[in-house]
Amino acid sequence: MEHKEDKKRNKGGRPKKGTTDKMTYRVAVKMTAADYFRLLTRAHEAGVSPSGYMRECFQNGHVKERLSKEHSEHVRKLCGMANNLNQLARKANAGGFYDTHWDCKVAVARIHELISKIGI
Repeated sequence: MEHKEDKKRNKGGRPKKGTTDKMTYRVAVKMTAADYFRLLTRAHEAGVSPSGYMRECFQNGHVKERLSKEHSEHVRKLCGMANNLNQLARKANAGGFYDTHWDCKVAVARIHELISKIGI
């Protein structure tokens, strides 16, 4: 009786993928040296493996480039500034806008500067 209960018990770990999610088929593609090096270059620029690049091209028709370290740092700073703006808004609602308007102007100027660096 106890052995049957042990078999039904969840042992943990990642659940097994379904048959539709598994990548079981391999496709060989012949290409010229120029095409191969173009594939390697584009995959490197996108920050993915060559097979991942080809898979993305097949599924979506294009490959979305990963954020560079510089851009991800700017986005992280923007998130922190958004938190500061929320705190300033709460402070303005509680005590009046006149007390916090200079802080708000400084925060908006910094956000504008970061957005221009990112290129949005």
